[in-house]
Amino acid sequence: MAFFGRKEKPVVPKIRMEKVCKAFGKKHVLQDLDLTVNTGESLVIIGGSGTGKSVTLKCILGLLKADSGQIEIDGQDMAKLSRREREKVLTQFGMLFQNAALFDSLTVWENVAFSLIQNKKMNRKEARKIAVKKLAQVGLGRDVADVYPADLSGGMRKRVGLARAIATDPAVIFFDEPTTGLDPIMSDVINELIVKTVKELGATALTITHDMNSARKIADRIAMLYEGKIIWIGTVKELDKTKNPYVRQFVAGSASGPIQMEVKVPQ
Repeated sequence: MAFFGRKEKPVVPKIRMEKVCKAFGKKHVLQDLDLTVNTGESLVIIGGSGTGKSVTLKCILGLLKADSGQIEIDGQDMAKLSRREREKVLTQFGMLFQNAALFDSLTVWENVAFSLIQNKKMNRKEARKIAVKKLAQVGLGRDVADVYPADLSGGMRKRVGLARAIATDPAVIFFDEPTTGLDPIMSDVINELIVKTVKELGATALTITHDMNSARKIADRIAMLYEGKIIWIGTVKELDKTKNPYVRQFVAGSASGPIQMEVKVPQ
């Protein structure tokens, strides 16, 4: 039964960035960046090298402090929270780093269970059980658990990194260039695993990449970052129909267009 005059509560996005700016000296990387990531969606940020994709992720995580603007997670202004409160919010995040960023001195299972042991203070026996389970979710057997990262191929390291990212069953997962350095077939395997694990967890996903095959595979929406701003956002279908010249040039991978790459000629 509907009640006239009753206002529905506004839907609070999982992540909201408003007019976020970040500069390094005279280089302005983010300039009044606005971005919203809805709960449960997979959003992919595309853009060339040096456009601020990684800086965007680091500002959300608090690894970098924005110069100005507002960053909210579940409606909470991160700048207004105490250190302990911020750390509590960030425990719901998992991340697959570029090149996996595994600890060479730890075994595979210890890498996967790192946050469980260090942050959640779980005993090693229980943490190992969870690590083996997460490895199985990304297609790696128990025999991999006790080897070291140096003994793995690039694709296997990516899988281990993904297992570590989902070890704590996070509500939000960040993927930093998840297919960099992989051949096309392994890239597609990783993309499939990302889609599968995000769906199984019911997580919100934010990915940065310049790999359009990856973006098309895993995105509900795609946003393009250029000169520190989101200049376009839409679905994959809308991507194929857009007339935005910057997006069209980037998707086509063309040297001709409004995006001009600076090439320095040696003197």
